[in-house]
Amino acid sequence: MFNKVLIANRGEIALRVLRACKELGIATVAVHSTADESAMHVRLADESVCIGPPQSRDSYLNIHQIVAACEITGADAVHPGYGFLSENARFAEILEAHNITFIGPTSEHISMMGDKIEAKRTAARLGIPVVPGSEGGVTDDDEAKRIAADIGYPVIIKATAGGGGRGMKVAQSEDELVVALQTARSEAGAAFGNDAVYIEKFLSKPRHIEVQVVGDGAGAGIHLGERDCSLQRRHQKVWEEANSPALNDKQRKEIGEICANAIAKMGYRGAGTIEFLYEDGEFFFIEMNTRLQVEHPVTEAITGIDLVHEQLRVASGAGLSVRQSEIKFEGHAIECRINAEDPETFMPSPGTITHYHTPGGLGVRVDSGVYAGYRIPPYYDSLIGKLIVHGRNRVECMMRLRRALDEFVVDGIKSTLPLFQDLVQNLDIANGDYDIHWLEKYLAAKHAD
Repeated sequence: MFNKVLIANRGEIALRVLRACKELGIATVAVHSTADESAMHVRLADESVCIGPPQSRDSYLNIHQIVAACEITGADAVHPGYGFLSENARFAEILEAHNITFIGPTSEHISMMGDKIEAKRTAARLGIPVVPGSEGGVTDDDEAKRIAADIGYPVIIKATAGGGGRGMKVAQSEDELVVALQTARSEAGAAFGNDAVYIEKFLSKPRHIEVQVVGDGAGAGIHLGERDCSLQRRHQKVWEEANSPALNDKQRKEIGEICANAIAKMGYRGAGTIEFLYEDGEFFFIEMNTRLQVEHPVTEAITGIDLVHEQLRVASGAGLSVRQSEIKFEGHAIECRINAEDPETFMPSPGTITHYHTPGGLGVRVDSGVYAGYRIPPYYDSLIGKLIVHGRNRVECMMRLRRALDEFVVDGIKSTLPLFQDLVQNLDIANGDYDIHWLEKYLAAKHAD
């Protein structure tokens, strides 16, 4: 196992990784910007290094500064968390060149899955069901019209290097297609420095289902079940569940085995998530995230397996701690992302938290790096923390979530707590009857009233 791990991130995920390292007896190094000098992970780490001013490009995205911090402190491994440099293949290569272990997959697999077209080709080759669409990038309008006609309207245009909904446009007809292509290319070029796009069949009422996988890099792989992430706003997940209310045991077993077999064939190392759109009983691959997900705690809740422990074990060469046959799925879990945002307009609400109280009790977990007196900086993601609730079944889980939300106190700034207090009492949510468009339609109707 590693002697010292540098955590190249901030906020709740930095604290989450730090706790896992401490449980395994690994010394920790926190890096931070000047805006985060009083952050909880900085206070609790064995060592800390300031790596730059508040702007991410000058601190958390500054590879040179992070490598220098490793050399100064003697860290022999880096955990990137999620976001920032977690899916940066060049970062992984540079660390390896300095004999520092990147706690994640190889740079080859990061690059492969970071290119949406190559990821889709790879998925199809490994037996993962994919969405009908173009074989590769589309640059010619006539070619785009032919492909769209073949797969049938509506279609969706996506950026090959995309994420977060940018460079993504829907065309309902040929008349809309050319404009959608131009807009998607323009957005993709501005956001990612790459204007390549591809075309897929647009599913009208899908759910967003993702499968958690872990590989040892030597031909062994497991799946830890699926998560339902269909409650989204502007393609950003808001509420996640495990297991999905939409699947039966046969379906989840089949898709889980397909994903576990695929990463074993790839020789994939570390944790990853294979994401699908699901409609009318069929799964369609959309992407693979080669990192830990924000919503990983719901999987930990129903399996009892610490995913960061598994990442550390695999990266150190110790292998997986469990075999597929040993994994047991128990109960139901839900995660709510509590953000420092106005619950009506979703505008960011940075500022000082004057009072802060988290819920507790059986089956309640809060992953957060904030505290009373902490100032939410305006430079980063607005996540305050994640409320994760587990119950023996979905009904018990929902009742426990309702109780926990009522106990949660965040004063001094606006937060999205009222949104979840509203959602947990909604009949559609209670019945598990929603798709990826449900939340935006619900919010639009609510604001119209």
